[in-house]
Amino acid sequence: MITETFADRVAGLVETRVSRPQAFAEAAARRARRGTLLGPTGKLMLIAADHPARGALGAGARPQAMADRRDLLERLCVALDRPGVDGVLGTPDIIEDLLLLGVLDGKVVIGSMNRGGLAGTSFEIDDRFTAYDAGQVAGQGLDGGKMLLRIDDEDPATVRTLESCARAVSGLAAQGRMAMIEPFVSRRVDGRVRNVLTPEAMIRAIAIASGLGVTSAYTWLKVPVVDDMERVMATSTLPALLLGGEVPDDPDAALAGWQQALRLPTVMGLVVGRALLYPPDDDVDRAVDAALEVLR
Repeated sequence: MITETFADRVAGLVETRVSRPQAFAEAAARRARRGTLLGPTGKLMLIAADHPARGALGAGARPQAMADRRDLLERLCVALDRPGVDGVLGTPDIIEDLLLLGVLDGKVVIGSMNRGGLAGTSFEIDDRFTAYDAGQVAGQGLDGGKMLLRIDDEDPATVRTLESCARAVSGLAAQGRMAMIEPFVSRRVDGRVRNVLTPEAMIRAIAIASGLGVTSAYTWLKVPVVDDMERVMATSTLPALLLGGEVPDDPDAALAGWQQALRLPTVMGLVVGRALLYPPDDDVDRAVDAALEVLR
């Protein structure tokens, strides 16, 4: 019997893109959605895969780790297959590939919206919406949209990103979809944008993000683990998910930080990408299962 390899499945994606591009919309229309965001544990576990669209391809010591799309898709499929993983966060290209690979039925799917602030550019803070919009999030049956909000007091482009995020929050709420905001206070250090990860900076970022849009009813936050998380998370009553960030040098310390923060009343789960998809030992199954364990 001939067994289809993952390479064959990815080759099929290319063929579909050439010969029958409408198949992506058809796959979105027939995708089985689940009725709730939270999983059986009362928490939410999402795998993040929207980094390549910002030109951020590195993971840990591998500067081009996410540049191999077949490898990335295979890692995503492995992660999504683990019991307890609720869904994925990605840009249209990745979400559409996963739709045709048939791994998104019954999963929470969050579309990434603003990817115009390319990593390392002079216009990085001018983070324009270049991927999903609120209408397409709803039209394609996605469960929500995610936006990055970096607040740089020295960069006038910040106000354009603020305004765009506010419109997106309002638009998603009008469609009854989650609006996931990832807020930071940022500044340039030696010409590169760096997020300020002090408690005071995160408190300010959360306070600003919480007030965006005509309603906060559908707004969730995506935040890093920093010092004094109890004080940081007391800034808002909005539900929050913890982000994974870069591949940690000490995975056990990262897990301990997530576990402690998950005890706070507004923290509802994890959104982790590179730290689980590209762990130091390359064992995606084990990295995902270890993260799932802290949710239990």
